[in-house]
Amino acid sequence: MPGPLSGVRVLELARILAGPWAGQVLADLGADVIKVERKGAGDDTRGWGPPFMPAADGGNLGAAYYHATNRGKRSIEIDFDSEEDRAIVKKLAAKSDILIENFKVGGLKKFGLDYDSMAKEFPKLIYCSVTGFGQTGPYAPRAGYDLLVQGMGGIMDVTGNPDGEPMRVGVPMVDIFTGTFSVIGILSALHEREKTGKGTHVDCSLIESQTSVLANQAMSYLASGVSPKRQGNSHPVVVPYQVFPVADGHIIIACGNDGQFGKLCGVLGEPGIAQEAKFKTNSDRVINRNELIERLIALTSKISRADILEKLEKVTVPAGPINSVADVFADPHVIARGMQLALPEDKAKNGTVPGVRSPITIGGRPMAAPTASPRLGQHTEEILREIGEA
Repeated sequence: MPGPLSGVRVLELARILAGPWAGQVLADLGADVIKVERKGAGDDTRGWGPPFMPAADGGNLGAAYYHATNRGKRSIEIDFDSEEDRAIVKKLAAKSDILIENFKVGGLKKFGLDYDSMAKEFPKLIYCSVTGFGQTGPYAPRAGYDLLVQGMGGIMDVTGNPDGEPMRVGVPMVDIFTGTFSVIGILSALHEREKTGKGTHVDCSLIESQTSVLANQAMSYLASGVSPKRQGNSHPVVVPYQVFPVADGHIIIACGNDGQFGKLCGVLGEPGIAQEAKFKTNSDRVINRNELIERLIALTSKISRADILEKLEKVTVPAGPINSVADVFADPHVIARGMQLALPEDKAKNGTVPGVRSPITIGGRPMAAPTASPRLGQHTEEILREIGEA
């Protein structure tokens, strides 16, 4: 069955991660996403390896990184310096609902492919610009990279151990959030166009995305005037809610209310702790965090991981293991939910390319594009025929 965005065409003039992530989400939802790539080179991430995706002929199909964010698209090679090729881009835009680009601010103006130029020719086009710092402001001309913006956007200052260096999140979260917010903006603009008949400019930036997802940490600062700091795996305002050592490793215990805390103390063989005045409410526990955590660690350290997790699950106290990435894909629940994909690709070593599906399920249908990431220029002739150029 076609996806909910079947019939919607997206022209992707984007590379690396944030822009292509937006394109992949739209492809998962059923849109026809045409990825425009530099002739002879393609998306930079095609070479961001090892590891590379093995090909049937003994070579490779590009870096795993590239395949993480380009599923379900069609690829056409274009020389932006060629007037003839730029005309092809405009022909594609004329047949598209959405254009996604992540050039530096003003980078497409010299090609006549910037928003102002395109809006005049294609007033119904929804044009999404994904940049480091947005279309306005003193930093607008700068290039943006996930690591830089994690630092500038505050997340690194609240991530890591108190006595360690500021720490980046282990995945490019700023790029991923920006790509996801771009999709929200694009779909909202698409809905608005149904009422107005007009396209618009969606402006999404890494710095705004990162700032917006500071969430409770931002509000804590705005409410108190005190900038939050790194505190490892503990929660700033919920206790106990952190990593605990056990006899054979570590687990996570996350008590979100007083009832759960009482059950935890019972499992640990010390129900009286929950009745002590200094630990009775969450506010008390936050104030007396250090003493409480020291006492709880002394108890959890004596119990095996499997034993304590089983007991906590029986009394509905939220707790869980700390899985490796390999553990995640071996987890029975992740398997049951079908998160790992095997997409057909006759050039691949085993005839398929693995992937991780979108977390979106609509009407019982998991949203995942059925095709692997395209080879560079794989669909050039096909796409040119569709616009009468071949």
